[in-house]
Amino acid sequence: MERLSDFIPTKRVKRCAMKKYVIDEMAASRQITVLRLPPYHCELNPIELVWAQVKGDVARNNTSFKLSDVKILLENSLERVTADKWQICIHHVHKEEEKMWELDNLIDVAVEPLVINLGDEDSSDSEDEF
Repeated sequence: MERLSDFIPTKRVKRCAMKKYVIDEMAASRQITVLRLPPYHCELNPIELVWAQVKGDVARNNTSFKLSDVKILLENSLERVTADKWQICIHHVHKEEEKMWELDNLIDVAVEPLVINLGDEDSSDSEDEF
């Protein structure tokens, strides 16, 4: 019987698994909780909001379009990222998360569960009706 691991190079699997566990162990040894964010939901990641502010700041102030000037603008913009700005972004993410939970609950209440019977238990929809 073939297993999934038969199709994946062993070194790659071991390396990925090892990185995950090493990070988890390092965090746990320092009493740190690892928060894994869902993929493709940048609105739940505060660093995306901070990065957007930094990029916007650089774009607004970029007049020469020289790489050396852009580097200076980037460094200056990063220096202006304060703890207060981080807190604002974190608060915004918390509000977005609450909205998503509310929408999820509304969907659970409003949408009837869809059940598809694959067996012959209910023959009310027989072939002769078509």
